[in-house]
Amino acid sequence: MGGVRVSGSGGGSALTQFTWGHSALDAEFATADDRTLRLVRLGPRQGPRQSRSRDTVGTEVALPLVELSALGHGSGWSGPRFTGTAFGTRLAYRSHRSGRSGTWEWLTVELHDRATGLTAFVELTSPTGLPVLRSRVRLRNEGTEPLVVQSVSSLLLGGLPSPDALDVHRARNDWLAECRWYTEPLRDTVADINVDAHQHDSRAALVLTGRGSWPTDGHLAMGALTERGSGRTWAWQIESPAGWRWDLGEHAHGTHLALNGPTDAEHQWRVRLAPGDEFTTVPAALALGSGLDDAMGALTSYRRAVRRPHPDHTALPVVFNDYMNTLMGDPTTEKLLPLIDAAAEAGAEYFCIDSGWYDDDTEGWWDSVGEWLPSPRRFPGGGIRAVLDRIRERGMVPGLWLEPEVVGVRSPVASQLPPDAFFQRDGVRLAEQGRHQLDLRHPAARAHLDKTVDRIVGDWGVGYLKLDYNIVVDPGTQTPEDLAPGVGLLGHAHAYLDWLSGVLDRHPGLVVENCASGGMRMDGATLAVSQLQSTSDQQDPLRFPPIAAAAPTAVPPEQGAVWAYPQPEYDDGLISFTLGGALLGRIHLSGHLNRMSEHQLGLVRDAVGTYKALRADLARAVPFWPLGLPGWTDEWLALGMRVPDGPSYVSVWRRGGEGEVRVPVGHLAGREVRTEILHPSASTSGSAVWDGDGLRVSLPSAPGVLLIRLAPSVGP
Repeated sequence: MGGVRVSGSGGGSALTQFTWGHSALDAEFATADDRTLRLVRLGPRQGPRQSRSRDTVGTEVALPLVELSALGHGSGWSGPRFTGTAFGTRLAYRSHRSGRSGTWEWLTVELHDRATGLTAFVELTSPTGLPVLRSRVRLRNEGTEPLVVQSVSSLLLGGLPSPDALDVHRARNDWLAECRWYTEPLRDTVADINVDAHQHDSRAALVLTGRGSWPTDGHLAMGALTERGSGRTWAWQIESPAGWRWDLGEHAHGTHLALNGPTDAEHQWRVRLAPGDEFTTVPAALALGSGLDDAMGALTSYRRAVRRPHPDHTALPVVFNDYMNTLMGDPTTEKLLPLIDAAAEAGAEYFCIDSGWYDDDTEGWWDSVGEWLPSPRRFPGGGIRAVLDRIRERGMVPGLWLEPEVVGVRSPVASQLPPDAFFQRDGVRLAEQGRHQLDLRHPAARAHLDKTVDRIVGDWGVGYLKLDYNIVVDPGTQTPEDLAPGVGLLGHAHAYLDWLSGVLDRHPGLVVENCASGGMRMDGATLAVSQLQSTSDQQDPLRFPPIAAAAPTAVPPEQGAVWAYPQPEYDDGLISFTLGGALLGRIHLSGHLNRMSEHQLGLVRDAVGTYKALRADLARAVPFWPLGLPGWTDEWLALGMRVPDGPSYVSVWRRGGEGEVRVPVGHLAGREVRTEILHPSASTSGSAVWDGDGLRVSLPSAPGVLLIRLAPSVGP
């Protein structure tokens, strides 16, 4: 199965038509009368006897592969939609080539504008067997004059169903309230103006953007469309570590989707291409599915295929972090030693000392960070290395929190590094909340961080770094080489990921958690390099479940760090509740375990043991949501994990309401299924009964949670 299928002309003046794809994805391309190439069909592979007419559209309905705006070359009309640009109608098809690289199929299409000499290379890839298309565009100025590009699409698709038939899904993503999905008809934004009467498409568009150095502050850099009735779904993500934009609008009685990185209008981004210069957009990925769960499952598998390989993705060790609802940035030897012993007794395999370990400043550490040296006051005697040794003695890997990109205004590092190693605007070094921002494009900034990490990891033997980032810089930095601040921001963001890749190259066993005040940097580009992703800083155990339940829309379960912070003052039900909510993610233990009774610590050990028993399945499972994507105030929530050729798992939370709920499990409907409650271990905590199409779940008190294993009988 699989392989590239190409037919049709490779050039010349005649109209061109060709197909490309593999067993799970089929794409058809055709040139229009103006010689621009259009994607006229994107869908599942069809057999030779199946009609292609349902998904294939005419070139007048499809859109050019690339839309691009540049100074002096605008659009053919005014409005927020990113379609109809002058370059979009002029970038004519020149050639294409395709092949396979490992488990990926690839296609590169070359487009050219004779007027300016600009060439666009549309680089399409797809993991063999997955219904996911990844796209980016590489521009090269082959003309004789410079060109200032203001925006360029990463992926553009027309010919989707009418806005009348579509619901759009997007996710608000705020500090302490991440991954809050909501759904509305596309017509709520793109009104029906009677296109036929006006002989013109609506200028309206549903536009979403992410800005600044927190790319997922406000919304996740993704979205989805579902066709009512059929359930067909298109889900996407923009893999930008800085700004991004997507829009949906009406075109030729259908719908278009445009996915972009940063733009001039929204992000103060523009780039000057001198003759011979190149620029490549951030990638964007589009997943197809028969429903929202199906498309999100395809995105999950795609994220695994595109990320940097690392043993952590299959080992899934249990991490204890001393911060959340525990030491809260105030670690000392005296406080840590009993916590280390208790965490080891509970079954933790990594122990991370969070913020504050460097704090030896009576004026406060927030605006003095940057040297990343341990505090003698906090770690008397043997210093922090004695504490790290204690972690190793108890059989765990030591970890430390670090905020590498910031330097406090009172830090000696602020004057030791050259001024242009920091973010600046109009020659002025930027300061946000008493901190300067390093520019990782500068060799002195990178050398400073390399020295820091090589000391912590290489000399001290730390095997886990929680890399945090707690300021936001918008729109970016502007050196004399940067045409606009957004260019500087995107350049730094890519340099940061390149630096992080270099760290992992030098220290291949190191595990890195990505954090930015929780989930403010939960983007696909960063997720592809780091091993774990913080999902939230939420401290209320009753408000974490909707975050934990929705996090797999953005992060594979084995990468999504979910806090579990049981406390000695909690009753057994609340201890089980906060632990149970993390068992289908990447459990991050915290809490004053050293103050717990043996009975309470036994509850923690039971939950950790349950997690260890199922974590191998999580590393290959795809998510589903039996009760739909969770609402922030929902009283009942559910998250499922479906293991290919294996069992399924369902976590069900009750935060209020009646004591029983029915949980449909569509992929097991009509089969005999054996159910087993894995958590909590006490059988009196609730019940789950299979009724042939789903579960009847009973939880007698709120808050309550059950983790249920579903083992289907052998058969269809």
